[in-house]
Amino acid sequence: MNDYEIIAVDFDGTLCYSNWPALGEPNVRLIEYLKNWKKKGNKLILWTCRAGEALDMAVNWCGEQELEFDAINDNLPEIVEKYGNNSRKITCDYYIDDRAKLPEMVCC
Repeated sequence: MNDYEIIAVDFDGTLCYSNWPALGEPNVRLIEYLKNWKKKGNKLILWTCRAGEALDMAVNWCGEQELEFDAINDNLPEIVEKYGNNSRKITCDYYIDDRAKLPEMVCC
């Protein structure tokens, strides 16, 4: 059992109010929350569809906000070691994404 929790967070529309591939204004409230989360010993994964130069721009932008990640579009090394493989599905406790929606529950 880990003594920390993991958040996977999206970039566009979540950390950054952007219009892909351009960069925009920071979501200051979320960024400050995540920095405090990490200071408590928890882990952060940047989980974005960006790749190549667009991903590099996003990572640099996050660095300018003093937001550091333990992994980028990947599982944490200790998770890979624990399960013996690197699943395409990110292992985390929480996902933060502007596109996340909960399905309407249907009672049987």
